[in-house]
Amino acid sequence: MLYMPTHIKSLFKHPFFTAMLAYGSLELAARIFRLFTVIVMAWQMTPEYLGVAALSLSCFEIIRVLANIGVGQQIIAASDQQLEATCNSGHIIFWIWLPLVAIVQSIVALILWFGFGQALAGQMLMALSAVYIFMPGGLISCFRLMRDKKLKTTARISAQQTIADHILTAILLLIWPSPWAIVLPKLITAPLWLIWMRNAYIWQRVASAGQVPMRPLLGFSIKVLSSDVMLAARSHCDKLIIGACFGMGALGTYYFAFNAGISIMGSLIAAFGTVLYPHLCAAPQGAERLAILKRYAGLGAAAFAIMLTAQILLAPIYVPLVFGAKWAMAVPLIMILALAAIPTFIATIIMVWTRSANRPGFDLILSTISSIAALSALYLGSLISLEMAAASWVLALLATSIPAGLILIIRQSAQQRNPIFQGVAS
Repeated sequence: MLYMPTHIKSLFKHPFFTAMLAYGSLELAARIFRLFTVIVMAWQMTPEYLGVAALSLSCFEIIRVLANIGVGQQIIAASDQQLEATCNSGHIIFWIWLPLVAIVQSIVALILWFGFGQALAGQMLMALSAVYIFMPGGLISCFRLMRDKKLKTTARISAQQTIADHILTAILLLIWPSPWAIVLPKLITAPLWLIWMRNAYIWQRVASAGQVPMRPLLGFSIKVLSSDVMLAARSHCDKLIIGACFGMGALGTYYFAFNAGISIMGSLIAAFGTVLYPHLCAAPQGAERLAILKRYAGLGAAAFAIMLTAQILLAPIYVPLVFGAKWAMAVPLIMILALAAIPTFIATIIMVWTRSANRPGFDLILSTISSIAALSALYLGSLISLEMAAASWVLALLATSIPAGLILIIRQSAQQRNPIFQGVAS
């Protein structure tokens, strides 16, 4: 029987690991269904149709990030005395803000439809605006669950919605191979998320708690939102540039390679950040919080490095076998895009650390610089080839995230040596 030291056993029994195991396993299950959907998509749809769907969904993902106005992070980090007041204020903000996001998306859909002649993509984007109707009613419940470290519950709900989305997509693709088959399930599953979330945590407004001042709440939120907007631009505007430079067929190939290359790793890294954030917020600031970050960041890096290496080395084997011989030409693109998991992990660590310290400014600066650099490099690379565009995008992300990580480490080390640096490090 394999011997395991006691301190290692206790580490793996830590709530972080149980939550990460729950999130990771459910996320993996959801990604297996996504993989099945991508397989059906690859066999049923042409690159041109896939490109139209990618255009609509990329616009949707860019705009949807506006829904994350940063209030949720404030609810998770709020003191017990300020919790109900923060939730009251957040509830008001959500019901004002999300309808505005729906209006913005509808305007973009009309521009896409009539301004650029992409009628089908514009129609689908317009339909997806209805998603924001269902979000305000469940967000407080979602963030209260995360605050209480009931991450297994939020992971289960997220996985249920994702799996339902993928099953519906696969069924629709089999009977109706149209871009609508990819878009409609996201709208159909939105009310399911609301029902499941409200059943998991019943929250009611406590009028006697009042509200927190809006100015500091929105001040934090604007920085978080700005950072997330830049992150979304970096993650999704690449597809808009590819479509403009190479056309819908090449965009479909790129979209397929992106999903086959970084989608699963990106989702697991996002789950890692989601689990780590509340644990950092719950720990006292200083050496104890930094020790938690170092411990789990190191373990996460080791695990993701193994998965990434396996994915890249096995790509020439599994891609034509699973997705069909016609997608074998996308193998180099998949291997290149998979490398984006490295800067994604570094950026996630920086994000959760700075936000847990209530100082999201560094994250905003990094997101802005990396987004501009990555998209500029992508465009310059597209002047040569599709593969060069992808490689330039990944290299730019590495060139910005690695120095940012080193800067944060140096500043944290300086803070530990001399308390006068406290507040500068984040």
